[in-house]
Amino acid sequence: MADPRDESKYGSGHEDGLTPLAPLDPNRTDSVDALVRAMGQTAFGGRRLGEAADVLEAMIRDESCFRVMTISGAMTIAKQGLVICEMIDRGWVHAIVSTGALMTHGLSEAAGLLHFKHRPDMKDEDLYSRGYNRVYDTIELEKNLDDVERILEAALSELPNGTTLCSRTICELLGRHLEKHLPGRAILASAVSNGVPMYIPAFTDSELGLDLAIHNQLKASRGVEAFGFDPFLDLNHFADQIRAHETLGIFTIGGGVPRNWAQQIGPYLEILRSRLHKAEPVRRYKYAVRICPEPEHWGGLSGCSYEEGVSWGKFVPRSEGGQQAEVFADATIAWPMIVRAVIERLEASKR
Repeated sequence: MADPRDESKYGSGHEDGLTPLAPLDPNRTDSVDALVRAMGQTAFGGRRLGEAADVLEAMIRDESCFRVMTISGAMTIAKQGLVICEMIDRGWVHAIVSTGALMTHGLSEAAGLLHFKHRPDMKDEDLYSRGYNRVYDTIELEKNLDDVERILEAALSELPNGTTLCSRTICELLGRHLEKHLPGRAILASAVSNGVPMYIPAFTDSELGLDLAIHNQLKASRGVEAFGFDPFLDLNHFADQIRAHETLGIFTIGGGVPRNWAQQIGPYLEILRSRLHKAEPVRRYKYAVRICPEPEHWGGLSGCSYEEGVSWGKFVPRSEGGQQAEVFADATIAWPMIVRAVIERLEASKR
């Protein structure tokens, strides 16, 4: 039998189109962008981070691309809110899908309230009695959440009784309230001023959702018609945004409901075509970047890969020009680096 490892057939890498790697020299990385580019020529998580910056840059430079950001996890209580504001204010984002908890903590910050480091020697039962709500290693004061409830009540105060709401309209009302009464950088205010719709598909799974429920209970107790809530208003509004754009990009922090809700829009239009025989366009995300530490084998919506999403008709395959990058890392480490690197690239190209 012939030896399958015939040295005369050994490749050099180049003729098979393989990309050579390069050692990371810290003496030659005098900016965040230089460091991220150098990491992209290494391996493991460093390479993934560099590749993610490349895809985000391509997504932003494609002026025809409608860019969706999805966010889950405790990113605002982790003090990443200004990263979101920066991406909105620079025009990198055209729609946002978020958890309600993330927007609740962001409202707390927008009101000038503080989050605190958790003291590990304090027991959780003692935290409860003190009104200290722990999120990992950080504290949200119960008093802060009381203030958030008052902000929501004020934002809703001028609406006619019985108005049917959705998460997008509530976010818009809150953003306008912040612009008028609590000036300063805030996610909802940036979204409103830039015309960026915000969707919270699991709205009732949040302090904001509970606050609206309590607000409606109080209305009912006074014999006043409560507000309605229709989540399909969000779905159909988002679908209209997607229908209007042939090229789509998605930038995801974490996973969960925000990620899948935004990704399922392609299958939604496909189902309308096949079952209801509607003249719907084919829409899949061409560009995709995700930062999330969860591996695929956990089997949840946070862990499923972009390759898996291709099988559902959610993404353009790489073989057809799709560009995807996934970084398995803590977003509070990787996200600011990627954003800063791309800022530097775009600013350099203007000089």
